[in-house]
Amino acid sequence: MKARILVAVVCLPLLLAVICLCPPVIFAALVSVLSAVGIFEALWNTGFAKRPVVVGGAVLFSALVPFWVCFSGSILQFGIALYLLAVLLFGEALLRHRVTTPEQLGGAFFFSILISFGLSSLVYLNGLPNGKFLVLLPIIVSFLSDAGGLFTGMIAGRHKLAPELSPKKTVEGAVGAIIYGILGMALYGLILQKGFGLAVSYPAFLLYGLLGSFLSMIGDLSFSYVKRHFAIKDYGRIFPGHGGVLDRFDSVIFCAPLIAFLVLIVPAVAG
Repeated sequence: MKARILVAVVCLPLLLAVICLCPPVIFAALVSVLSAVGIFEALWNTGFAKRPVVVGGAVLFSALVPFWVCFSGSILQFGIALYLLAVLLFGEALLRHRVTTPEQLGGAFFFSILISFGLSSLVYLNGLPNGKFLVLLPIIVSFLSDAGGLFTGMIAGRHKLAPELSPKKTVEGAVGAIIYGILGMALYGLILQKGFGLAVSYPAFLLYGLLGSFLSMIGDLSFSYVKRHFAIKDYGRIFPGHGGVLDRFDSVIFCAPLIAFLVLIVPAVAG
């Protein structure tokens, strides 16, 4: 627990500094690194693809998507990149068909899209008007949801939520996660209104908290499902007490695209 808290104390101020003080391309570079490390963790630890060509192509694709979102966003360019990745994966499969399975190809392609798209939603939010405030939405709701689920489960957890996927998660912890997410969003809305003079919609913030917490738990359980299936304890060791990129950002990967969508159809911040 001490290691988890220490990592949060060190990393969160650094993340805020990059978001608030640096140009968007620096934040895109940070997300690019996280995306590349995340796809490497997924493919290497699951055994979906340990071939250098496959892993290298997937890592390169995942590393470039955040910059694509930052500078262009053209659907044609993204389609070309997906096409080239598919050709690369099948080319490797044809050359090494005796040891490369369709499941490995599918896993490499799927994780490349999921991880890069999920994390790059942060880059998209950062590029919007008031982006330096909006990009924190999925980070706050997912991190607070994780913390709320952990603390509530430790204090009041009695009924297992999904024992075969994540033995420590409880129904009570899930309720706490949602409550923490909603309260965190309400508090963040108050900070933006009183501290920065922005016009905020509290119903929208509460909606972000409710749906964001739910999707955060789905992301956490989804990556736990993969870990249990492949008998993985942690995806990596980059963050002491947390694990790898996917252990720490699994909830963000699912939450960030939802928040990006909600920001467009149910705006919460103006001014």
